[in-house]
Amino acid sequence: MNLDLKLFRRFEKQIILKRIGINGQKKIFKSKVLIIGVGGLGCPLITYLAASGVGTIGIVDKDKIELSNLNRQTLFVSKDIGKFKVIQAKNYIKKVNNKIKIKTFKQKVSLSNIKSIIKDFDIICDGTDNYETRYIINDQCKKSKKILISAAISKFSGHLFKFNFKKKGCCYRCFMPDKPEGEDNCNAEGIFSPVAGILGSLQANEVLKTILNFKNDLNNQMIIFDSIKSNFRNIKLTRNSNCRNRC
Repeated sequence: MNLDLKLFRRFEKQIILKRIGINGQKKIFKSKVLIIGVGGLGCPLITYLAASGVGTIGIVDKDKIELSNLNRQTLFVSKDIGKFKVIQAKNYIKKVNNKIKIKTFKQKVSLSNIKSIIKDFDIICDGTDNYETRYIINDQCKKSKKILISAAISKFSGHLFKFNFKKKGCCYRCFMPDKPEGEDNCNAEGIFSPVAGILGSLQANEVLKTILNFKNDLNNQMIIFDSIKSNFRNIKLTRNSNCRNRC
């Protein structure tokens, strides 16, 4: 995108920030971000990335919208039930900013397609709801040396990770080497809807900080949010010498 007067006026509240400026806004325009999972996390993530001017957004999800999604998936309304999430999300982005390039993947992430899905994007955002898919995304991002920003939510809490696989460090398997017996997700455990909004917004925050090369980022750290206590904890993640990814 070229920064003409209309675009300047649109993004001036970001541009006047000394840590962003015109050069920073141009970095946002040039960025390519992939969002895997258009659910409770993906919806606020899409909202803020589109509004901030991210130039290319990829969206991955095979599901159709259901009634039970509407308490937390804020891109959708009742008339969208039965429609594909990626199509409705694309329509939303176009309404926000029709200059954004959008690539949709109406499919489930698998070992056979993950490499081709992520290859054209700089930053990968994982908002999926099962361990198997998280491992697939983590492993391929590490192989492809991508930046992975991952969030998960359940009940009244959530957590956020960032792994910059362009540098040495840990991965998701260092934190969780083996798949737990049960799935901690919205379907199994339930979800307090503001938690989805908060964690998805934190993902967007970390994406934009990464694009702008802010030094105080979340790399190799985890944020844990407790909505009942209204507090955040930062935990340093360390490399596991026994990690199957040889971190």
